[in-house]
Amino acid sequence: MTASSIAALNKLPEEEKRLIYSRFIPDALLARYSVSPELRDANGRELAHFTFAPGTTDVTLTLRHSVDAPDPLLFAHLTDTVNGQIYILLYILNDPHSPRFDVDRMPDGSPTQFGLSQRNLAAEVQSLAAGLSPGQVRRGVGMLRESVEAFESFIASLEHQVYFIDPLYYHNAVIFERYGFAYQKGRRRMEAYHAGFQPGGELRAKLDGSSPFRQPWMADSIRGRSWAMHDGIAGQIFTDVTMYKRLEDHAGIDTYPGGVW
Repeated sequence: MTASSIAALNKLPEEEKRLIYSRFIPDALLARYSVSPELRDANGRELAHFTFAPGTTDVTLTLRHSVDAPDPLLFAHLTDTVNGQIYILLYILNDPHSPRFDVDRMPDGSPTQFGLSQRNLAAEVQSLAAGLSPGQVRRGVGMLRESVEAFESFIASLEHQVYFIDPLYYHNAVIFERYGFAYQKGRRRMEAYHAGFQPGGELRAKLDGSSPFRQPWMADSIRGRSWAMHDGIAGQIFTDVTMYKRLEDHAGIDTYPGGVW
């Protein structure tokens, strides 16, 4: 019988589970950054680190484009739901050649949990000005479609039809909608946020220029709204939203009709 959960996969021999988990890495990503399908560099040096010990129900992958790279090209953290479904806790793609913004750590080096537990405001201002979104330490690689396709191939290989993800920020949720995701919870909240950013809305009124993250233009931008939400404009951080995707199905949800980046 095919292993169909993270817990079951983690019981497999190391090389076998490594091969299976590698399926959710887009081939185009490896090609662009000269990483071999075996996840090694041109000199045969290991570029991937997995944590997938037997007896655990989660897996992490840290993939670098070079052995001495300070940040991963791809970081993924997956776990099982209580029903044995696959749950994406974190999936990050970084362009390692782009400028770095230390939104993930304070000047003293303490972690910010991507700005969710504390915020390096100076780095966030620089990140905003550079066109990045909340939580990004570097520019993305522009391969979300390829990532979704690779992940769905991985999910299908486990004989699943659905998988789950928690968007960390408002912009993540809106983008996932456009790739066909639906809401397990949080859709009404997303619709309320959209209403709040409309002319006369409560959230739009708070975009008064009182901080770099509360500029009037942000009401009409996916990225801008996300920064304002990250700044607490709704009275809390963006949280408690769970989405899911059925393979070969587009849910057709759009909580921000006509929204531009």
